[in-house]
Amino acid sequence: MATTRDARFPDPTTEGEVDFRGHRTWYRVTGELDPDAERAPLVVLHGGPGAAHNYTLTMANLACQGRSVIHYDQLGCGGSTHLPEAPADFWTPQLFVDELRNLVQALGIDRRFHLLGQSWGGMLGPEVVLADDTGIRSLTICDSPASMALWLEAANTLRAQLPDAVQQTLLEHEEAGTTDSEEYAAAEKVFYDRHVCRVVPNPPEVTDSFAQIEAEPTVYHTMNGPSEFHVVGSLKDWSVVDRLDGIRVPTLVVAGAHDEAMPAVWEPFVDRIPDVRSHVFPDSSHMPHVEEPEAFLEVVESFLGQHD
Repeated sequence: MATTRDARFPDPTTEGEVDFRGHRTWYRVTGELDPDAERAPLVVLHGGPGAAHNYTLTMANLACQGRSVIHYDQLGCGGSTHLPEAPADFWTPQLFVDELRNLVQALGIDRRFHLLGQSWGGMLGPEVVLADDTGIRSLTICDSPASMALWLEAANTLRAQLPDAVQQTLLEHEEAGTTDSEEYAAAEKVFYDRHVCRVVPNPPEVTDSFAQIEAEPTVYHTMNGPSEFHVVGSLKDWSVVDRLDGIRVPTLVVAGAHDEAMPAVWEPFVDRIPDVRSHVFPDSSHMPHVEEPEAFLEVVESFLGQHD
């Protein structure tokens, strides 16, 4: 099952697939998909890369006030086509920029929509806007870095605050190339419970996304690496910092106070994007939409409503 069913967020109005270069992009829509509605549709870009949409499903509640919300699984994960044999250079930010544009055109909302990206999705969002901002009413960047160099610096800072035994376990397995071991996973979870999702045990939509990465790690391992703080993939040198002044749509930047995305990683968005505002959720880490859902939905809907 591609999507997660839970009473905390509404069921989809429709689910489907669109063709993308001979592959399938799976999507779900919550609410009535009307490009001319008073409230413009919202498209959600999930993280990972390769985490699938599930953990962002709380955002479907934005449809309760008359706004359609589109979730989809980016190519290579979830309900979309899996390509475990694709070469490493197949997986590029431009691939996912093109996939997003293909999706909104197929759904008939390319003339007017909001874009929200979480984590990797918040790295992809600026790439989409910079490539072509036609029809994009606003951009929301959630818990995302403006460069992977900044991300790694923050990760190393937070990692150094872990118990010594946990740090040693992580280092030993990374040096040995055994990051798929149970011992590494247990040490990794100490970091995740502090800085990725502080709702423990994690709710079903979060565990479903983690399970999807474990079952289909191709995109995550190729572009990111084995964990949130051991980034050795093709995105290691990615940066949008020097291009941010080219973003001309209204932008909201949000993060959690305990986020692995520390302020230094997202401050370039605030410093360089011309029309920008920011918000920090005091009791959250990397998933304020899960950790403080009511506050998150209120902040985001207020911003979207100003730019419909």
